[in-house]
Amino acid sequence: MQVHSYLFFEGRCEEAIDFYEKTLGARRGMLMRYGESPEKCPEGMLPPGSDNKIMHGEFFIGESMVMASDGMVSGKPKFDGFSLSVDFTEVAAAEKAFHALAEGGSVNMPLGETFFAKTFGMVKDRFGMNWMVIVPKEMPKG
Repeated sequence: MQVHSYLFFEGRCEEAIDFYEKTLGARRGMLMRYGESPEKCPEGMLPPGSDNKIMHGEFFIGESMVMASDGMVSGKPKFDGFSLSVDFTEVAAAEKAFHALAEGGSVNMPLGETFFAKTFGMVKDRFGMNWMVIVPKEMPKG
């Protein structure tokens, strides 16, 4: 069994995937646009001109798959109550990703050393998606 995140960007999905390719080295997977679906959406479900929006998409960060969509193309994505956490092995790589994610967004907690991490910080990106960036310390067992 696996659990995957499914993010609804409400009209900005392709822009978000492009952004994550640049900032996190994400790799694009399968994409299906509403206009390519074998079944048409019910009348009035989407705004006119949504045929080119993403009905279902996938991208990979490291070995993790994230699924994404433009959802109902409302223009109002909400990513409240959760964050995606991305682990790095090198502080320099974490810093680069953190600052790139923060461009056009906001820093919720600056990167810094903690008892559990060589560096850890929280950021909200330009799409409103919350991220935690971490280089974990090896914790003692027991």
